[in-house]
Amino acid sequence: MAAVSGLVRRPLGEVTVRDAINQGMDEELERDEKVFLLGEEVAQYDGAYKVSRGLWKKYGDKRIIDTPISEMGFAGIAVGAAMAGLRPICEFMTFNFSMQAIDQVINSAAKTYYMSGGLQSVPIVFRGPNGASAGVAAQHSQCFAAWYGHCPGLKVVSPWNSEDAKGLIKSAIRDNNPVVVLENELMYGVPFEFPPEAQSKDFLIPIGKAKIERQGTHITVVSHSRPVGHCLEAAAVLSKEGVECEVINMRTIRPMDMETIEASVMKTNHLVTVEGGWPQFGVGAEICARIMEGISKKLVLEYSQAVVNIMYLNTYSIKRLKARSVWHFSSRKYFKSKSRKSCVQFPGCSCCSCHWC
Repeated sequence: MAAVSGLVRRPLGEVTVRDAINQGMDEELERDEKVFLLGEEVAQYDGAYKVSRGLWKKYGDKRIIDTPISEMGFAGIAVGAAMAGLRPICEFMTFNFSMQAIDQVINSAAKTYYMSGGLQSVPIVFRGPNGASAGVAAQHSQCFAAWYGHCPGLKVVSPWNSEDAKGLIKSAIRDNNPVVVLENELMYGVPFEFPPEAQSKDFLIPIGKAKIERQGTHITVVSHSRPVGHCLEAAAVLSKEGVECEVINMRTIRPMDMETIEASVMKTNHLVTVEGGWPQFGVGAEICARIMEGISKKLVLEYSQAVVNIMYLNTYSIKRLKARSVWHFSSRKYFKSKSRKSCVQFPGCSCCSCHWC
């Protein structure tokens, strides 16, 4: 059978990340008339990366809006619309351009709910490609996960596969807080198996919950976005050498799901973080800091308590033996002393000592 011109045939059940995001936005635009999309070339051109393909023809100029090349301008319009009760999806052609609008993202969107005493919510989504790509040089290759993950008031998600992309974009649109959706340009055209439940219009992935992509017992590997695939490939290689890696797909940068990470590290006792951003003050640095502040203290306390318990049991046994040897002679009979005082160090200990053991 001849291939249809311009189309790429994919195995049944596979959906590209691009189409998954498109599907998620389409379903939310259909579900809620307050949702609209604006950005550079999102309408008639179907988006710079064709993520919004077909939406302008379906919903028209009022809900799919082409904007001038002015990130601060249209980001400000989007924030104002959110304050007025709408639910805008603000697309940056690349998140590197969001630096032009970072005052709107941080000072206008992220801080308003706090500064209004909880009276004014800003339900807005900032989305677009993030991180390094092919041949776009240093100014178009930054990862903004740590940048925006640092800021209170924002929720930050970073999908890897098609399931992540659809579930997280839908949850972001429905959220009453500003949400930054960090997609990856190199992942747009990559197809993934799409589970049946993800095809439902009610399919959502909760923000703030990571996913264990591969079970393991020897080492925990934590990542987000495109590097998750690299981690799974590395885990497959290491498995042949007898090293079983547990690979965690973070999905959400803020709020970070430390419970899943800590539980895994408690099991494996080893941790590696992998990301596409700069190493200093990065996402991995934050994970390592929280492990040291949290799980390490727990382990030290548990170990210390275990040592104390062992010392208590050993001391208790020794003192019990000594106590049994304390006898008084009376009327040619030995009897156990009933006048002993209890130990002052370990309550319940019958060592008959009046001092610290």
